[in-house]
Amino acid sequence: MKTISRDVGIIYEFNETNKPIATVASGSIVRVETYDCFKNQIDSEDMALTDLDWDQINPATGPIFVEDAKPGDVLKVTIHSIEIDSQGVMLVGPNLGVMGHQIDKMHAKILPIENDKILFNELLLPLNKMIGVIGVAPSGQGVNCGTPGAHGGNMDNKMVTEGATLYFPVAVEGALFGLGDFHAAMGDGEVSVSGVEVAGAATVTLEVIKGEHLEQPMLENEESFTQIASAMTLDEASKIATQLMINRLVERTHMNVSEVTMLMSAVGQLEICQVVDPLVTVRFVVPKWILSQLNATLIG
Repeated sequence: MKTISRDVGIIYEFNETNKPIATVASGSIVRVETYDCFKNQIDSEDMALTDLDWDQINPATGPIFVEDAKPGDVLKVTIHSIEIDSQGVMLVGPNLGVMGHQIDKMHAKILPIENDKILFNELLLPLNKMIGVIGVAPSGQGVNCGTPGAHGGNMDNKMVTEGATLYFPVAVEGALFGLGDFHAAMGDGEVSVSGVEVAGAATVTLEVIKGEHLEQPMLENEESFTQIASAMTLDEASKIATQLMINRLVERTHMNVSEVTMLMSAVGQLEICQVVDPLVTVRFVVPKWILSQLNATLIG
């Protein structure tokens, strides 16, 4: 297994012009180290937050060139484990997140992590380790690591965790994969604009799938398949995720669009990932038990 240090290279934009920091064969297992979303700048609640370098927000370690990945392919990313540091940090401030209009100054909170619990004042919060930024390079214009899209990026989806498999549409040769922005915990929405931000390392398998087509990222875990979509508004993202999932089911089952729409209205779940990035992100979740009854597979 190859370890890729965060000190070797980070990016602040998913871009086809980024020079790879590592090259791996399809099917390789790699361990990727990361900074937190503030590039580990916040080490005390007493520091002057005006001293933060805002040009160093949301670094992703990468890019990693995956051999044999070509435009039109799919990159399969299986997350085996997520390691996190012993403390996290959260931040709120004016005009940040949903409540920024009621907050008059920047405030950070350092949160120790011990025995699989996060200490928040006198409260013990359970861990919900997840990866906020993960994706591949788009073709043409690059996308800042703080923004999600069809390439992945800052989706802030709490289902992107240990045991999950992500599928990304490959747009450029080598895919140019990267990840960062770990959270020790984050609720759906990430309403303050930060989860419990933490540095760490993820062990993943990177595998190229030929003969498959995706428009937006998908996620698979033990219980479900999920269509992820990002757009300017929740309404638009919801329509994209729902339509992509329903059309995929129509293609892969004996049912027509009317039947699949009714079925998804009965058993599918439309959920919010985050509402605080330049684009918002949702997921449409389909349980595997219904796919088993349909004798349908959504990937491959």
